[in-house]
Amino acid sequence: MSESEEILVDQVDDIATVTLNRPQVKNAVQAEGWLALKAVFDELKYDPSVRAVVLTGAGGDFCSGADVSAMGNRARSGESGPPPAGLLSMQQVGECILALHEMPKPTIAKVDGVAAGAGMNMALGCDLIVASDRARFSEIFARRGLSIDGGGSWLLPRLVGLHKAKELVLLADVISAQEAADLGVVNRVVPADDLDGFVADWAARLAAGPPVALSMSKAMLNNSFSLSMAQAVQDEGRAQTVNFGTHDIVEAAMAWVEKRAAKFEGR
Repeated sequence: MSESEEILVDQVDDIATVTLNRPQVKNAVQAEGWLALKAVFDELKYDPSVRAVVLTGAGGDFCSGADVSAMGNRARSGESGPPPAGLLSMQQVGECILALHEMPKPTIAKVDGVAAGAGMNMALGCDLIVASDRARFSEIFARRGLSIDGGGSWLLPRLVGLHKAKELVLLADVISAQEAADLGVVNRVVPADDLDGFVADWAARLAAGPPVALSMSKAMLNNSFSLSMAQAVQDEGRAQTVNFGTHDIVEAAMAWVEKRAAKFEGR
């Protein structure tokens, strides 16, 4: 697994937990960190032993976004103009965000503390978000002289509506976990002491689900805003045809008859 000191990967049974591990800077991601994180997501995508992925941060924070300290150092030294390889760096951010969003396996963002900027938008790129009651969220870009990135311009309006998205982005306010839940950004808010256990339960439930069916459902939901109803039902029909040919649908039927939990294998 392509982990490093700054990106930890821990797998227990069929659940992989990816931990951003730069707690001294609230897990801000350095330029080279986006490449490393994408490599982790790519490996998890194709690892048959992994059936659910949890993304979190070390030291009581999720992620404060991209590490902009290099920009501050350039400003203090009197340098001007765009940073070297600026567009290339942003393409790397985008590719990492897409790798997470398009992961065929279900993903959960486990958010404690700060989720800001690209960190907030990485959480939005997961399928489910569980936050502690001390978590806080911010599309902080405007405070740093930046426009929104990390996929937030696509994800946020779909979650909260266009005008509310503009409010969050243009004013760059910090909102609480409960406010985020009220807006539909967060699925659940739990006491900080219960966060690990709650996410572990949800991850186990996802990992126990039918992998092929869940993957196709996730893809169809992700694509839903760009399709007509007619296209959507055609996609649903094709997906169900695939499901009808799997061992898992036979297992589901047998489990129902035998009044037991199904044991899905993803085949």
